[in-house]
Amino acid sequence: MTKNVGGMDRWLRIVAGLVLLGLTFNGNIGTWGWVVGAIVLATGVFSMCGLYKLIGVNTCKVAKA
Repeated sequence: MTKNVGGMDRWLRIVAGLVLLGLTFNGNIGTWGWVVGAIVLATGVFSMCGLYKLIGVNTCKVAKA
């Protein structure tokens, strides 16, 4: 799997995923928060987004050779 999520995008996904999971745990939002939060958190942690791959987006910085 090639990483295609990097930098600020990655950290925003991690924070957003944790916020969604927290809101769901507290009962502020519905059960959809578990699924969406887990997916967003996983894409941030693993730096890989399937949707980005489909549409050809890559936010990772490429190392100069």
